[in-house]
Amino acid sequence: MPAKDIYHNAVRFALVKDGWEILTDDYTLEYGGERLYVDIAAEKSIAAEKQGRKILVEVKSFLGRSFVNDLEKAVGQYIVYRDILVEKQLDFKLYLAITKGTYKNYFKRQLTQMIINRNQVKLLVVDSESEVIEQWID
Repeated sequence: MPAKDIYHNAVRFALVKDGWEILTDDYTLEYGGERLYVDIAAEKSIAAEKQGRKILVEVKSFLGRSFVNDLEKAVGQYIVYRDILVEKQLDFKLYLAITKGTYKNYFKRQLTQMIINRNQVKLLVVDSESEVIEQWID
């Protein structure tokens, strides 16, 4: 299994604080003999629904030498996971979790906005210090 991102626990704690139940870390997606691992699977019960909402969250730090390189990898990974979810008709919404600082400094840039919008990447913005969810961007 892959190593956990530096902000993994902060995102995990933020989800719990927001009322999400963590189903598992390193949720396994299998397709065509390949195994991939999404960082966090979580569920939130809603009174009107028996099963509630289920999400998968891929946590990314964007601490590499090149933000654009990190973005290419993160969006590519997100698309692969999303396509497997669609193909297997799994009932999860997929989110890319980033820190508030990363969102403020990089995700408001024109190139990033275009890539995120065109590829319909859902974002979960987390304050890594206070471990709270700042924003859900669908």
